[in-house]
Amino acid sequence: MSLDALDAALLARIQFAFTVSFHIVFPSFTIGLAAFVATLLVRWRMTGEEKFHRLARFWTKIFAVSFAMGVVSGIVLSYQFGTNWARFSEVTGNVLGPLIGYEVLTAFFLEASFLGIMLFGWQRVSPNLHVTAAVLVAAGTSLSAFWILAANSWMQTPAGHVLKDGIAYPDDWLAIIFNPSFPYRFAHMFTAAYLTTSIVVLAVGARYLVSGRFAEDAKTMVRMGLGMVICLAPLQALIGHAHGINTGEHQPAKLAAMEAHWKSDEPANFLILAWPNAERTGNAWQLEFPVPGLASWVVTGSLDGKFDGLDKFAPGEHPPLVAVFYAFRVMVGLGLVMIAVGIAGAFLWWRGTLFETRWYLWPTQHIWPIGFAAILAGWWVTECGRQPWVATGILRTADALSPNVTAGAVLTTLVLFVLVYASVFSMGIYYINRLIELGPTGAAEAPPTGLPSRPLSAAEDAARQAIEEAP
Repeated sequence: MSLDALDAALLARIQFAFTVSFHIVFPSFTIGLAAFVATLLVRWRMTGEEKFHRLARFWTKIFAVSFAMGVVSGIVLSYQFGTNWARFSEVTGNVLGPLIGYEVLTAFFLEASFLGIMLFGWQRVSPNLHVTAAVLVAAGTSLSAFWILAANSWMQTPAGHVLKDGIAYPDDWLAIIFNPSFPYRFAHMFTAAYLTTSIVVLAVGARYLVSGRFAEDAKTMVRMGLGMVICLAPLQALIGHAHGINTGEHQPAKLAAMEAHWKSDEPANFLILAWPNAERTGNAWQLEFPVPGLASWVVTGSLDGKFDGLDKFAPGEHPPLVAVFYAFRVMVGLGLVMIAVGIAGAFLWWRGTLFETRWYLWPTQHIWPIGFAAILAGWWVTECGRQPWVATGILRTADALSPNVTAGAVLTTLVLFVLVYASVFSMGIYYINRLIELGPTGAAEAPPTGLPSRPLSAAEDAARQAIEEAP
């Protein structure tokens, strides 16, 4: 196929999907990991137990690598708005530009101001200042998620704006920020970030227990990681359900695609597997859960309930059906796995055999990727499900492309991105795995209360010895 036959818009979408899929993994991890490190340091200051200080330093190294890769991969996205999606920037920039600016002015400055102290302040600043820096970095990552999700949610369910000559202008900033889908999307994504980090911590702790290394630290990680999974996995299911109901109210075509539901005048069965076929205005084949009307019960609360099907929308208004349908099932399936991991772990914990049960620990050490996979699947549902709109009701994706962008240019940069990302991020993941393999060793001793956290000078050390040796 020649370059002339390729669609520049499709290639630009593939390029953005590739880069944002790489990017979203790392901020999601650092949001939860920053909070975990801050929690470890707070517990260290409250209890004085060295294991929390040691674990905080260990996980801070991993946080630093993940944070760096998240920043690097995110820079590319902002350039793509100008090079590939100039029309999108023109139409939505008056609303989205300030939201991104608020993220920089608040969250990024907060992170940048205290990140250095968090990473390099071990025994260079007072313990209380170091703990405070870690807490503020965690707050900064959360604040960053707030603004980014506000911007993304506005693209899904725009509110608080006016259109003049096809350009969106802000009219009510509170309505823009707290648009109809934002509370649900923020809660869902924020919980996903914490749950993903908890799964990683649990898996690393299980890895050490299986190999018989770092037993004390491993047990602490397993307790803290599993405790969060037990609480967050069922909570995430409830939040996801509420988010789905909200999607049905404001983005009914997306919900219909998630369920591969075609007939609006009939209750919907829950489909385990199916192959949606837009050309046939139905599913080529499907495997149903053996409870009639189960999908209607989930959405409406009644087995006889009805909600909009794909027949309500013209074929050109359908999202990519197969991608949305299967991404949703991957997300839900992995969520059920997390709930099962939490239930089994809670039972073993209650029995007092959690740290000795190999049939649980051995597979648990390998489940660290499932949180990331669930996040990626969820984002595919979110982003593919709003098609053919890039900003719902305001601008179609096909009309958002830069006027002079060529398929050849986009394909060339896409290939370069794939090569660079594959090499750089492979090395990053390799380095993180090496840090985990080395384990939580070599952490500096906790500075005694009341003494300077920095090393003493020769004069100060001589004075200290003289005081100690005095009669």
